[in-house]
Amino acid sequence: MVGKQRIETDDLFRIKLVNDPDVSPDSSTVVFTVTELDREDNRYRAALWVVSLEGGEPKRLTSGQHRDGQPQWSPDGHHIAFTSDRDPDDRGKGQIWLLETRGGEPRRFTNLDSPVESFSWSPDSRSIVCVSKVRERPANPDSDVRHITTIRYKFDGEGFLDDRYRQIFTVEVASGETRQITQGAFEHTTPAWSPTGFEIAFAANLNEGWELASTRDIHVIRPDSLSMRRLSDGAGSWSSPSWSPDGTRIACYGTRNLKSDSPRTEVFIMPAGGGSPQSVSETFDRSFSDGCIADLVSYPGRPPLWVGENEVCGVYGDKGSVRLARLRVDDEQVSAMTGEGRRVGALAVTSEGGFVYAGNDSVSPGELFSCESEGSNEHRLTRINLDWLESVEIAEPEPFSVASEDGCEVHGWLLKPVGFTEGAKYPLLLQIHGGPFGMYGETFMHEFQLLASKCYVVLYTNPRGSTGYGDKWAQGLHLNWGINDMPDQMAAVDWAIAQGFVDEKRLGVLGGSYGGFMTNWIIGHTDRFKAACTMRTLSNLYSAYGTDDIMFRGTEDLFGADPWDDSSVYWKLSPISYVEQIETPLLIIHSEEDYRCPIGQAEELFTALKRRGKTVELVRFPDENHGLSRTGQPKHRVERLNFITEWFDRHL
Repeated sequence: MVGKQRIETDDLFRIKLVNDPDVSPDSSTVVFTVTELDREDNRYRAALWVVSLEGGEPKRLTSGQHRDGQPQWSPDGHHIAFTSDRDPDDRGKGQIWLLETRGGEPRRFTNLDSPVESFSWSPDSRSIVCVSKVRERPANPDSDVRHITTIRYKFDGEGFLDDRYRQIFTVEVASGETRQITQGAFEHTTPAWSPTGFEIAFAANLNEGWELASTRDIHVIRPDSLSMRRLSDGAGSWSSPSWSPDGTRIACYGTRNLKSDSPRTEVFIMPAGGGSPQSVSETFDRSFSDGCIADLVSYPGRPPLWVGENEVCGVYGDKGSVRLARLRVDDEQVSAMTGEGRRVGALAVTSEGGFVYAGNDSVSPGELFSCESEGSNEHRLTRINLDWLESVEIAEPEPFSVASEDGCEVHGWLLKPVGFTEGAKYPLLLQIHGGPFGMYGETFMHEFQLLASKCYVVLYTNPRGSTGYGDKWAQGLHLNWGINDMPDQMAAVDWAIAQGFVDEKRLGVLGGSYGGFMTNWIIGHTDRFKAACTMRTLSNLYSAYGTDDIMFRGTEDLFGADPWDDSSVYWKLSPISYVEQIETPLLIIHSEEDYRCPIGQAEELFTALKRRGKTVELVRFPDENHGLSRTGQPKHRVERLNFITEWFDRHL
């Protein structure tokens, strides 16, 4: 490792994020995005790149200091459509732009009042369907007062919704004529053209009281007449419709298990003429979703992709890996096409039935890959991050399994410090993931690598409540947040100490969201940790209800009752009820515009600890939401990491 440098916080500005591939109609070229963090302007930059499917050097396609995304070839191959904020008036309000593949500058295509969130081409390349928000009630130009009449009025990352709802539009390529084809105070999402181009399928709950419901149906609308029909039966939650090549069936993702607090995402098939959706992955005990928690790249969720008339493809989480799979819809046979030890996503299909996808693992932040129809003959198409990888020291995670107190196996990983020396003792940091229905896994984590470079042992696990290990494990926290998973975490810590290189007098614990909840819970039930950091935290489940953006829907499933019907379970499971027992020095990091775990949760915990003379500090990030560690302003992401490392350096 001569000449290599340890990873620092500023490496965030050197890592390039490869994502969003789409294959040209002739399967010769892949267009994709490369995103970088801009230190000077404190924002994200993204450009379109292209690379030959046969290999070769990737080339940058779009120029300028913009954020370009979601590139899609037109079916006739004449255009690439993409979203961009390249118009100075569109900062934060990305619209669709068109780039002719024969050359020239991009031209603006849409001019909607709100950002375009998703879109797709019509089969004849003459139109684009897209989703954008529309205000249902006109704003009062003379007042900044918010008059709220619906229970769903704010959402993390979006702020106050201001009576804006997602509507579907069609836009003609030749004329630019724009038509809003859905109406009403409903959320219409994931539109998909039929193979004929005469109909568009989409997901929505169009029933009164939908904001409190867990159901969502697949509907079909004709853009010419606006006639609409519901396909599914109202007894589940479905999204991301995808038409079969012959147009007779629709595949989608969803669940009928509406009472579960950790529902498994299944693949469903329904007749395009209407009928009850049938799960074709019911016997496959994995969720057809990513679920892998990372701090660098989030792969876009894509609908099930048809390969011929009898197979669909997607990704599923499996013991920390995210794998590409083919699913035969007639006999529910699932065939994994990529192996363990990595995370793949952003899947695209070639005209020959092969695949292109983005992928990364624990020691590389990601590139593009291609493979043939059965997953064979995989090729790496890009090496965007090669120079950076060759310049830094990477700690390689070591997987392990350990028996919890009830004998159940807990899976996790351990990072030894960079420069590890046999016989030395090191401080350990236990990282706890959010969700809880998520998973740590085989994906690159800059934060973990940074901590390993600072001479910490980094331990992370997938305790009860995590996805990727089957329904029983995922549902293992029902009515028992903290109670059932703390023994899993402690078993992992005990195992790490038994390896002989951990200083058990210098243990730290940290986590965000549910991981913040668990950090609070753990230090309220043991004093073995000498420092802790809780982020985007939950401390009081009773007061979180009605002040966050989602808990009003589904609390009966999470906790057995609404808080006014049975407050005892909320208080029993709230870490703040054990505040008198907390002796561990605690750093609280919270975003001021976090609506998933409102900042009041941090304030309550901070005040309670201060009142009792405990060691606690609060760091508030303005203009940030629940996604600070992943999507926050670059300068704030750096500052957050600096606060974490300084805190543990001081106390361990």
